[in-house]
Amino acid sequence: MIKGVGVDIIEVARVRDTVVQWGNRFLEKVFTEVEIQYCSAKANPYQHYAARFAAKEAVAKALALGWSGGFRWQDVEVVNDASGKPSVILYGHAKKQLGESRVFVSISHTTGMVIAFVVIESV
Repeated sequence: MIKGVGVDIIEVARVRDTVVQWGNRFLEKVFTEVEIQYCSAKANPYQHYAARFAAKEAVAKALALGWSGGFRWQDVEVVNDASGKPSVILYGHAKKQLGESRVFVSISHTTGMVIAFVVIESV
């Protein structure tokens, strides 16, 4: 059964501007060390940060916790397998909320925009 659906779209420039303005303070608040290493190694790191940001927002919407409901940015980690397929690893409160549920994520981007779509399914 579907427990939640979330979608988010964001401009890559918005994420770039935020990273330029706030630097590591922003990166370390929103992204895990694994995500920072992955994105920093890319030719266009801002596009990859934007993809992870959008995926985290989509998960938050699918969970329907709201920002006052205990959602933490780093409780959602977006990783890619060897073929590039993204997946989500949950920690903390987000993991407790979902238990054994499965999270499916799809991310697409152009040079300037990123969209992420998330479906949460109960097992």
